[in-house]
This record gives sequence, structure tokens and C-alpha cells, in this order.
Amino acid sequence: MQNDKGYIHLYTGNGKGKTTAAFGLALRALCAGRRVYVGQFVKSMKYNETAVEKYFDRIRIEQLGSGCYLDRTPDIRDVEMAREGLSRCRAILASGDYDVVILDEITIAVHYGLITSADVIEALKAKAEGTEVVMTGRYATDELVEASDLVTEMKEIKHYYTRGVLSRDGIDR
Repeated sequence: MQNDKGYIHLYTGNGKGKTTAAFGLALRALCAGRRVYVGQFVKSMKYNETAVEKYFDRIRIEQLGSGCYLDRTPDIRDVEMAREGLSRCRAILASGDYDVVILDEITIAVHYGLITSADVIEALKAKAEGTEVVMTGRYATDELVEASDLVTEMKEIKHYYTRGVLSRDGIDR
């Protein structure tokens, strides 16, 4: 039985691997001939995973933030960029142009008050029927959990960062 409904996934929790899981799903979709859009809400630079654009012409990745604000207070520019980014993503969701839409770190934008869960849910309601959506980030609200069809919590059990070991670029960021 074929299922053409586009489901809403949420990858959250304090563990590593949320964006990596989303990009894994994107890679599977690309290899199946699907089109993928990735909107990165906190990130303002291309990380190693974005190199997938070099290998597939059916993926579009955009940075919708002005950089990580985990070590600073978000400012008005962060708010404006998050709102503009969500507006852009809403149009992309509604268009049906992409089979998979990834809203990377969107829960962080909600957590910091740049956009609301209600704003995100309204965008999700506008999505084309067959569009699969993946939201990622820590601190998912109960409202976003409720709006999702599949929720996975990445839970940190042990991590070498806590011992002061730095990232190995290209392997564990």
C-alpha cells in the first residue's frame, strides 16, 4: 500500500545527531529522485553537511539566521531573520515544489522567542499534502510535539565534549 501523505517529523533532545539524522533522510530522498529544501534557522555559515549540494542538483540549502546566539543574546536582526525565514519556508511548504522540507534548528528559534510555536504550526498547516517535513533542535515545545506525526528525542548519555575534547572537523560537528 503506497502512502502519499507527507508526515511531520521532529528530532529534538539534548543529544547529538538531530541535524545529521535530518540530512540522512535528505540523502535517502535525493537518492530516490526527490527534491529537498533545507532552511537552517540558527546557522549562518555552510557546515560540512551542506557540501551535499555539490553532488545533487535537487537540493537547496539556505541559511536563515545571523549566526549562533547560544553565547550571546539574540537581537532584532535575529528576530527579523527568523520571521523572514519562516515566511519563506511557509511559501516553500505550500508550493509543493519540494518533496522534503527540513527546518533545521527551528525549535531553537522558538526557544529564544524569535518566532512562536503557533507561527510554526500555521506554516505547517499550509504545507502541500505530499510534502514531508523535518524540524530539528533542542527544547521542542509541547505544541510542536503535538503537531508532529513522528517525534524522536536524541538523549545524551555520554559525550567526549564534556571531557574537553574538541570537534574533529568533518566527523563530529
